[in-house]
Amino acid sequence: MYYFDATDVPETDEWTAWLAYADLLTGAGDLRGETIRMEHLCETETETGNRARLAAAYEQLERHLGLDGLREDGSWRFTWARGFIDEACFRLAEDTRPRRGELVERLLTDHPHAATIDQADPEQWEGALIGALLSHPAAHRLRTLELHLTDYHHSAEHSAISIAGRRFPRLERMYFGYGFTYLYAPSETSTGGRIDPLDYHHKGLVQADMWDSLPALRSLELEGAFLFHFVNHDGLTRLRVRGPVISDGSVFDLGWTSGLVSLEAEIGSDVFGVSCPLEQLDELEASQYPSLRDLDLSKVEFDATSFEVFSALADSSVLPQLETLSIRDLTIGQEDCEGEPLAALTELAPRFAHLTLHVDDAVDVEGADDEEVDRLLSAADNQGDG
Repeated sequence: MYYFDATDVPETDEWTAWLAYADLLTGAGDLRGETIRMEHLCETETETGNRARLAAAYEQLERHLGLDGLREDGSWRFTWARGFIDEACFRLAEDTRPRRGELVERLLTDHPHAATIDQADPEQWEGALIGALLSHPAAHRLRTLELHLTDYHHSAEHSAISIAGRRFPRLERMYFGYGFTYLYAPSETSTGGRIDPLDYHHKGLVQADMWDSLPALRSLELEGAFLFHFVNHDGLTRLRVRGPVISDGSVFDLGWTSGLVSLEAEIGSDVFGVSCPLEQLDELEASQYPSLRDLDLSKVEFDATSFEVFSALADSSVLPQLETLSIRDLTIGQEDCEGEPLAALTELAPRFAHLTLHVDDAVDVEGADDEEVDRLLSAADNQGDG
């Protein structure tokens, strides 16, 4: 018998409560009672061999819970704390792929899955591996989760369904998405097939609404194109996006994230050689980001001159509330403005005087020496190579 979701699970980190919980588990025949006591010994005593005994105890526990197959597959890396899975990172392992079909058959038989998986389709096996752990009661107290997807045309939705199927009351940090070299470039599946991200423009990869299941989420990193229709989470304080993660192609019109303090975006030229439209900055509205204080655009390549970007930010409604702002570069030439470049900078610079401005690359104002530019941008911590 296993008391994963019992009301007796302590809500405190005090060991007294957890040792009492361990006694309860042991009395019910739950192996986690012994692992909790051994963790306590590892923290309070320096006896040689305690760590090894704890690792062996958790290996035994994983076998009893049917999670040893996930460990052996190598796609999941996860740690334990006080009888629950604490941190978990998923990245599909290549070397165990030939044996994965048998594992997936066993997992689908022995473990509940929130998502519907077609066992005959190897490109859905990733979703089965993810669902097996996320749907397991041992994952109830997850603190951090990383989902680096390969067959994301299936597993993005499968993962979201698994998350939406239960609450994760302690999960504070999450990565969700897929890697890419060039935005919108087709991806290769685990079987050598092809995924065209553009097939999911407007349709979106994820339909399930998983945000209510993550009440403690504070830090979120999303990577890929057209992942979600929206990100609605009042408690989120830090967000990093790589690519237009919203299904309609939006970069900054994400949903409702009223508690967001820090926002970082990364978007380079896409596979067609097209950069991020400057108009995307129109989505940065103070009404949508009332708590935003730190904005990092240093890794965004806009389809405009750096002076046009600087001018757009000067007119942005979020600018007055920002404490730090990072941009890619700041170059102003005669061709970029009407009149003298230094005069153009002189007009805009006071709007940024209240914040710390970081310029990742060069600061170059045609016809002006460094001292004049430094004086105008005196609020900046780092003005690049200027």
